Amino acid sequence: MNDTLRRVAVVALACAAALSSAQAQDQDKPPPRLALRVCQDPNNLPFSNQQGAGIENRIAEVFGKALGLPVEYYSFPQRMAFIRNTLRYKLPGQDYPCDIVMGVPVGYDQVSVTKPYYRSTYALVFPQGQGLDGVKSGDDFLKLDPARMGKLRIGVYDRSPASEWLTKHNLIERGVPYKIMNADPQQYPGEIIEKDLAAGKIDVAIVWGPIAGYFAQRVKAPKLTVVPLKSEPGVHFDYEMAMGVRYGEREWKQKIEGLIDSQKPAILAILKDYGVPVVDDSFAFKDPAKDQPAK
Repeated sequence: MNDTLRRVAVVALACAAALSSAQAQDQDKPPPRLALRVCQDPNNLPFSNQQGAGIENRIAEVFGKALGLPVEYYSFPQRMAFIRNTLRYKLPGQDYPCDIVMGVPVGYDQVSVTKPYYRSTYALVFPQGQGLDGVKSGDDFLKLDPARMGKLRIGVYDRSPASEWLTKHNLIERGVPYKIMNADPQQYPGEIIEKDLAAGKIDVAIVWGPIAGYFAQRVKAPKLTVVPLKSEPGVHFDYEMAMGVRYGEREWKQKIEGLIDSQKPAILAILKDYGVPVVDDSFAFKDPAKDQPAK
């Protein structure tokens, strides 16, 4: 083979290799997104519902507008195996039904968790004018006169930080337990406030902050007070909330995190509309021993 033919062969091989590489990269790229496809619980206010009236629905609409995409929902009750039946659900030859979960706690290992977009905490909820108006913190509540405390019925979900708190402070006999997992798809987390607290079946509820704030707003009579609780040794009340995508979808995760940053004012306005007690890290328990400088 003369030099000219050799050069032609080398160029041809290089072009073929480049074409093969480009084709492989094109195959690796996901198809362009035609919608923001959200995994949701269809009956889980204040977070989401079938009518799109929840906090996460509103934030999804903000994101969809920023992306120039319509928002679509894939609904499944948020009981056991929610992620497996939504974000990770895939039949052979078919696409995933949805691409993002709008609310997961930081540290949740079933998804690739984004940066957080708010921190909230569990809260006391009680009617005004019933002898608890001086309660402005968890410590105030614990300092109530024993005779008054001994008459209170305190609604808490089982296996929650609230039930742990009652146990720690020897108040478990004052607790009225509610199932955190209920097979009834019509059950929703705010019933403890909207139905039982409002009707006087319990005197106090201790629930996750967004639930406390939203349903306290919905109850018009009696007027309800919401008191955020600080974490303490042995009881973790506050959590940072983020969004979740599938593992391995780095570019998608980066895009969502960019939206969390760019749409922060809109996100905070939505949280305020829903009465969510947004707190800072002063509500987190800081172990003094861990804060000591190393010797």
